[in-house]
Amino acid sequence: MTSDTYRPARAAVSRFVRVRGLDYHVLVWGTPSPAGPPPIVMLHGWMDVGASFQFVVDALQATPLAGRPVFAPDWRGFGLTQPPVPTDSYWFPDYLGDLDALLPALAGAGGSADLVGHSMGGNIVMSYAGVRPARVRRLVNLEGFGMPRTSPRQAPKRLAQWLDSLAEVQSLKDYASLEEVASRLRRNNPRLTADKARWLAPHWAARRQGVAGPDSGRFHILGDPAHKRPNPVLYHVEETLETWKQITAPVLWVEAADSQPEQWWGGRYSKGEFHERLNVVPQCERHILRDCGHMLHHDQPRALAERLAAFLA
Repeated sequence: MTSDTYRPARAAVSRFVRVRGLDYHVLVWGTPSPAGPPPIVMLHGWMDVGASFQFVVDALQATPLAGRPVFAPDWRGFGLTQPPVPTDSYWFPDYLGDLDALLPALAGAGGSADLVGHSMGGNIVMSYAGVRPARVRRLVNLEGFGMPRTSPRQAPKRLAQWLDSLAEVQSLKDYASLEEVASRLRRNNPRLTADKARWLAPHWAARRQGVAGPDSGRFHILGDPAHKRPNPVLYHVEETLETWKQITAPVLWVEAADSQPEQWWGGRYSKGEFHERLNVVPQCERHILRDCGHMLHHDQPRALAERLAAFLA
């Protein structure tokens, strides 16, 4: 680590938890106590890792949540949580199953937790809170917009796309050095400062081992390329909303002022449509975080920590 690399204010401990046949990697800040406050469990988004929350965890030290136990797992096939073997596709219900098995190990049998999910993680915790309401004390969704509405007539084409993808080798770009990885992170998010990008790089990528030839020693992204395959199961908005209606925990929705989901989905889905969906959640507080994009936990960790503290303390 160079002198111009971010230095965490609250160091995490790395541990593994056996979950549904997988050794799940979890970063741990602090030790929960049966007599203490419930832990905060932070769930990352697609092609991200649990370490992504380090900046927010550090910023929480200046709030009433200082010292609160925090957990941040790597989802299956991301970070240091290995993919199931063999696997060629990933299924959304498996994330719910993993979370359901993880929480007793993190919060204690029968205990509840405060869940904070970003992007894909936000979508997961919203569904989970609707089917396991007793396990969730409070819920924070950071930019988990869900997906565009689909119709049954899309099913044949989607299935064909998935079948075609199974016959194709999926891959992710690799890099000659961690400095290149840090540069890639900053291209993805120009707001990410250089010191934070350098700190994230070794959590986001690792040197390829046991490979001969030109790929030897290069750094590969810690994400299974199989995640790139399209899901053959269509996204059913009505089913999702029925689940959201069952959420009993207070919900905080945090949106980045400069995120543009309309562009992600080619104009097929907008913030306005998502806000209408959010109306079905029984208790929902909404907040817009200024001067940040989709990776708001990187762009504005202090402002986000203050908002989390106001909601979770």
